[in-house]
Amino acid sequence: MTGHGPRSRARTHVAAGAVAATLAAAALTGCGVGAAGSVQGATTLTVFAAASLTVSFEDLAEQFEAAHPGVDVQLGLAGSSALMAQLQQGAPADVFASADTATMDALVADDLVGEPRDFATNTLQVAVPPGNPAGVETLQDLADTDVSLVTCAPTVPCGAAAARVADAAGLDLRPVSEEQSVTDVLGKVTAGEADAGLVYVTDVAAAGDRVEGVAFPESAAAVNTYPIAPVADADQPGLAREFVDLVLSDDGRRTLAGYGFAPPSAS
Repeated sequence: MTGHGPRSRARTHVAAGAVAATLAAAALTGCGVGAAGSVQGATTLTVFAAASLTVSFEDLAEQFEAAHPGVDVQLGLAGSSALMAQLQQGAPADVFASADTATMDALVADDLVGEPRDFATNTLQVAVPPGNPAGVETLQDLADTDVSLVTCAPTVPCGAAAARVADAAGLDLRPVSEEQSVTDVLGKVTAGEADAGLVYVTDVAAAGDRVEGVAFPESAAAVNTYPIAPVADADQPGLAREFVDLVLSDDGRRTLAGYGFAPPSAS
């Protein structure tokens, strides 16, 4: 399945730490991970993925499960820096997909992942509530003290991208809140707790009519490249490689494009 159509079954969103705790408990009891959304008795493939990949990786997970009967893909979704910390602390996972190369490079340096492959790119857009009550039309408007802005924290890829576009535009952005994932930023906007949030183009598209998007040319100064790699000590190394292959395949690229991701730059 690609695009934004209905899915065959609901998929539980589980933070990376919760995935690790649940899988550890399952290993001790010898039971399936049904409470976290896995199928009892299935082989579990644990995929840690940046929060901005949530909807697209739900789709890819269902495609993988359809092609691999008896395999349940458990998605651990969070900010890339939080996922990196979980892996550095020994959380069990088979695949890691990051929203930037710097986070993945840190794990490569620690010998915690295999060879990364770039699979998509993404750019920032301003998300505003329906009707755009604060009248945000440009990136420069976000520097207005009357506009309550929310961004990702600088340690998170979307926050680092926000800092780059601000620097490129010569702006001093002063967000009222810095969040640990792009989905948290979007949540502040959809809840009416902020006039604007710097998120990815894909997040605006996934939010549908809950937000409006304001594009700005400075976004070209901060294009995020997304790499994926099998985890070095994966419990399911063969399946991990196959999941990476799916993401990199023509079908995977078409799925990602359906959610607004652009292809990676040619090397």
